[in-house]
Amino acid sequence: MNNQLKYYQLTSIGDRAINQDCMAHRVNSEYGLFVVADGLGGHYGGEKAAQFFCQGLFKLAPFYHQLLQDSTQNVKTVMEDWIDAAVDDMRVMFLEDAEAIDAHTTCVVLYVDDNVTVTAHCGDSRLYRLNDKQVLWRTKDHSLIQKQLDEGKITEGEMGLHPEQNQLTQSINIKKNHSAEVNIYPPVEKGETFILCSDGFWEYIKEKDLLQLSSPHSGLDQLKKVAKMAHLRANGKGDNITVQWVRCL
Repeated sequence: MNNQLKYYQLTSIGDRAINQDCMAHRVNSEYGLFVVADGLGGHYGGEKAAQFFCQGLFKLAPFYHQLLQDSTQNVKTVMEDWIDAAVDDMRVMFLEDAEAIDAHTTCVVLYVDDNVTVTAHCGDSRLYRLNDKQVLWRTKDHSLIQKQLDEGKITEGEMGLHPEQNQLTQSINIKKNHSAEVNIYPPVEKGETFILCSDGFWEYIKEKDLLQLSSPHSGLDQLKKVAKMAHLRANGKGDNITVQWVRCL
């Protein structure tokens, strides 16, 4: 890659008994790949779903990266096929596991190379794209409260503490009832920052907190500070907190 990527990530159990979030990254000379997944399901099913999805995605990365370099290929279709194949791999890893049917996960994926920026997400794990002045955009949640926001019934600031905050309309599962939403953007620009996170992070974070993470001098210390702030604001009721910070230099 012509542009260098600087990145940090952290995860915390929050106030839960187990951490069902999973995060992973790969950065090499050709591309950067980042993912956050938030498992859903009883016992350890959700934890496995998140882990297995991430493992499948990264196992298949070399093959699908090469497809993305082929100018005859449709980028959106390639990423959709990649996610679908990762779910197939997830199904194999769940083989003969009784928890598989009820195990779901959200996901948010970021792929960047010199030619394109690709995002994929399902559920309410989010990706924010920022410059040093503003939040440029975020992924749109697949949830009941996102629908209420779109209809003008609530504000962005009311989403995190809404009683229906955890009611999803889509998630990743081996039954493939839902698919991830894929979006294609121009290549990342120098100075831009991406934040990938589970809902345990964003539900207690305000826009001004995100802008602290997009300032030119921000880094791991600031990320830890904002994540700790999210946990404290949860007041003993916090979910697992997982966040990745990616900066284009």
